[in-house]
Amino acid sequence: MPEKSVAHQHHATFEGIRHVDDQGNEFWLARQLATVLDYSQYRHFLRVLERAKEACNNSGQPVQDHIEDVLTMVDIGSGAKRQVDDCRLSRYACYLIVQNGDPSKPVIANGQTYFAMQTRRQELADDANFAQLSDDEKRLAIRNELATHNKHLAAAAKGAGVDTPLDYAVFQDHGYKGLYGGLGNKEIHARKGLKKSQKILDHMGSTELAANLFRATQTEEKLRREQAQGKRQANQTHYDVGRKVRQTIRELGGTMPEHLPKPDTSIQQIESARKKLEKK
Repeated sequence: MPEKSVAHQHHATFEGIRHVDDQGNEFWLARQLATVLDYSQYRHFLRVLERAKEACNNSGQPVQDHIEDVLTMVDIGSGAKRQVDDCRLSRYACYLIVQNGDPSKPVIANGQTYFAMQTRRQELADDANFAQLSDDEKRLAIRNELATHNKHLAAAAKGAGVDTPLDYAVFQDHGYKGLYGGLGNKEIHARKGLKKSQKILDHMGSTELAANLFRATQTEEKLRREQAQGKRQANQTHYDVGRKVRQTIRELGGTMPEHLPKPDTSIQQIESARKKLEKK
């Protein structure tokens, strides 16, 4: 099916069953989505819904934020209705459902194409908007995204056996050592001349933060993809990914992260200045 046809068909069907609650939040209902995705019986769709829940949990997202059990009314003939179990779905949940559906179904295959196209369009729009930001705005955006992905990374590491806070500190240090040529958190902290209470991520420029974001996202993906087991394998994976990111920077002729300058302002100072402007 041509790209425009896929986009038109699935925008019309998917957006056609979209609901908005009293607070302006959009949502979809599982039974309606099952019909659109050509499932003859809702019980067959429930298996896909369970896989979507698992994928949501594995991505570090709270399932209850995206898939909520509800009751809805359905027609049973002659104007009568009865309550049935249903689920209220976020847009992200719908995406996961389509990605975990049966690709032999043409509507699922086309739906996967549609979501891939929508995601790419959003990425391009985000890239254009990001390019217009000041360096401080870029730092703040990447730092916030890194905070989110570090939670996902922590969840993936825990799944591999990194259980205690000390275990996680060691795990994080392996990632830094790979990326920073053997320097761990303490050494990076010292090179930046930071106080004990200050966090190194809050005193990085946008380029250095971006390198660490790539390290975090790729480590999370690799841990899950290879189903890493045990602290030793998790630590080695984090180190190897960090080293690979460093190698890429070198091949591109970039500056090694430990040699990048420390910004004059911290992330906290940027946030404070922005809040003052918003008040004005």
